[in-house]
Amino acid sequence: MSKLTPLYLNTQQADFEALFTARLHWSASEDKTIEARVEAIIERVKKEGDAALISLSQELDGSSAKTMAELTIHADELKAAFEGLPESQRKALTDAHKRVRHYHEAQKKACGESWQYFDEDGSLLGQKVTPLDRVGIYVPGGKAAYPSSVLMNAVPAHVAGVQEIIMVVPTPRGERNALVLAAAHLAGVTHVFTLGGAQAVAALAYGTHTVPKVDKITGPGNAYVASAKRRVFGQVGIDMIAGPSEIMVLADASTPADWVAMDLFSQAEHDELAQSILLCPDAAYLERVQASMERLIVEMPRREIIEKSINNRGAFILTQSMEEACVISNRIAPEHLEVCSNDPHRWEHHLKHAGAIFLGAFTSESLGDYCAGPNHVLPTSGTARFSSPLGVYDFQKRSSLIQVSPKGAEHLGQIASVLAHGEGLTAHARAAEMRLQSSESHLGVEDQVLLSALKAQRISK
Repeated sequence: MSKLTPLYLNTQQADFEALFTARLHWSASEDKTIEARVEAIIERVKKEGDAALISLSQELDGSSAKTMAELTIHADELKAAFEGLPESQRKALTDAHKRVRHYHEAQKKACGESWQYFDEDGSLLGQKVTPLDRVGIYVPGGKAAYPSSVLMNAVPAHVAGVQEIIMVVPTPRGERNALVLAAAHLAGVTHVFTLGGAQAVAALAYGTHTVPKVDKITGPGNAYVASAKRRVFGQVGIDMIAGPSEIMVLADASTPADWVAMDLFSQAEHDELAQSILLCPDAAYLERVQASMERLIVEMPRREIIEKSINNRGAFILTQSMEEACVISNRIAPEHLEVCSNDPHRWEHHLKHAGAIFLGAFTSESLGDYCAGPNHVLPTSGTARFSSPLGVYDFQKRSSLIQVSPKGAEHLGQIASVLAHGEGLTAHARAAEMRLQSSESHLGVEDQVLLSALKAQRISK
């Protein structure tokens, strides 16, 4: 029987930094074979459109479809999938959708509304927030089905006001998952195409006769999907290029060891590159969690994946204090951060960088994955230092509003004139100077009449 062997470290050992840095490392280098294949697929979709999608679906997904109609799922099938679910699944999906939508509606109220104000000169300044017109969401398929990914990508888009949500989901050998289709029905997805891989990303980015071109693509996928998203960025927006899943647990030894062990497993079971790290100032507690893991691993259907993840990338770190654990966490900026403490808010005050922070013993990371409400699409690989979870704001754009009053033009024109001349941009300076009151004498008769009319106008308050 294999043994779980996470790397044990003590922050006081001389080689801690070197060993910990090595354990954190994973290769994000591009696979030249994958990159070449993705480039060829994208070019093929751009040139051949629907014909390429049909052919590639046959080649790569084992599809028997001969037309795009066979690769399209309509609203009535989505509704039928929802209505055909067992009552327990239908209720769970509905409850999860309700909570996720409620959270994102609150998010929109907090940071997703237009605003404006008037300055001392009576000029109007502000920001206009508008939704994207059309977005594409990629939902993984194949090895597993992810209705939760449908909710987490489609709900914030819907709440933001996006009018068209185009979903692509691979269905190897034509197998369609009822929960995924039901989630699309609940979340207000507009169109669904049974496409996957780089060809699905290319179709969304460039459009075909059947698949509409979108403004932004969100959602996780395999290496081919990540490569394709990287390549089409600029043609469309993307959410992020996600790395392996991560969990970091800060524990003060007040949470049952079995709970923490299973939380570490919850990320390790994603794939062999997933990372699970436990930090605690109590050496005996680390040993208890290790014992729990050894006992519980035999129950795990994905045992082989968990063992590889824990043994190759897992770490148990003995810290000098919870304060030190917080410092290390901020440095790593993990995707998922659990604070398993009987006083979690004491430590939350010290935490700055994480995709999502789960406070207290009862807050398992898995609840955030499915139904707590906040989005489970989170920054990985330390990018939580400068990026945020997927949210309503990712499906909106912002336009600045500026309406300058006659008095404001006189004040601002002088400032702009000086700065523009300093930059050697004469037309910029003259455009500002022409709006100064002192320039009125240089206008022709017709323009003087227009200026008088403009000055008689009032900016609406």
